[in-house]
Amino acid sequence: MPPEQQQRRAPARPKNIEDINPQNDIRVRIIGTVLSKDQDAVTIDDGTGSVEAFLDEEALEDIEENARVRVFGRVLPTPDSFEIQGEIVQSLEGLDPELYDRVKKVVSTSE
Repeated sequence: MPPEQQQRRAPARPKNIEDINPQNDIRVRIIGTVLSKDQDAVTIDDGTGSVEAFLDEEALEDIEENARVRVFGRVLPTPDSFEIQGEIVQSLEGLDPELYDRVKKVVSTSE
């Protein structure tokens, strides 16, 4: 396929859950704590809100409740709000949240 016919995926923009707009946001990445888990989804809370993220069976196997995770996914509008179709899930169990926030601030001010 020629390069001009190839479509690039929209980047997964870092977002707080409360700031996700299902009308404008296509792909996002969120960091939060898994509040609950069922057979095809997890509910994630990042301190600003919570959202249901649908994941494939393999990704769900490695996730436990109360785990800290980063989810990359597609925003899917619903009649009342939105949900996330998860594409990538990363465990952040070893992450120091205070250090992460400090680095994030430094990086965002230098861009």
